[in-house]
Amino acid sequence: MCAHVLVAEDDEMQAELIRRSLLAEGHTATVVHDGGAALDAVRRLRPDLVVLDLMLPVLDGLGVCRALRRVDDTPVLMLTARSAEDDVLLGLDMGADDYMTKPYSPRELMARIRTVLRRSGRGPVRAAGLQVDPVRHDVRCDGEEVECTPAEFAILLAMAAEPERVFSRRQLLECTRGIDRASTERAVDVHIMNLRRKIEADPRRPVRLLTVFGVGYKLSGGRG
Repeated sequence: MCAHVLVAEDDEMQAELIRRSLLAEGHTATVVHDGGAALDAVRRLRPDLVVLDLMLPVLDGLGVCRALRRVDDTPVLMLTARSAEDDVLLGLDMGADDYMTKPYSPRELMARIRTVLRRSGRGPVRAAGLQVDPVRHDVRCDGEEVECTPAEFAILLAMAAEPERVFSRRQLLECTRGIDRASTERAVDVHIMNLRRKIEADPRRPVRLLTVFGVGYKLSGGRG
């Protein structure tokens, strides 16, 4: 199960630890450090899950969760240094799907994330005539099933989640961390070449998976 996770954590070291753990699990991650940025990122990026620290500047985690639940059903896993029952219940009442009390182990956090994603049954990402389902690990192109390796799937999921965004080779390489530990930036070119064979009518003249010379690659064609 690969997903796009938004991490809202003001402690930069803690946020980086979570980000690296997510990448090692095959997920993609976006990190923000305050509640206002978290709300903006959810609206722009539509992540599959929000890992939300309770004590955020600008707008705290409870405020973020309350605002999200007015307009969005994105799953929320709340992190709190408060272990008092009233604080935990308040977070759940605001709409959090689960919570963890600090300190916690990265392995336990990843296990909780897998559980929340599985329970939420997040739907597939659609872009450029593709449907990429992170729960079923399924890819379809114009309705036809496409077989992908785990690394290819991770790259395609990241690009489908943000169509028209240009990804560098290094960014796409990060998507495969934990899947192919021996992978290199050159290997990204090979994954892209193989994906073109699978999703392009003419791989030599791609219309979906485009090269942006000197920068990297993008998935073109928009959502839907």
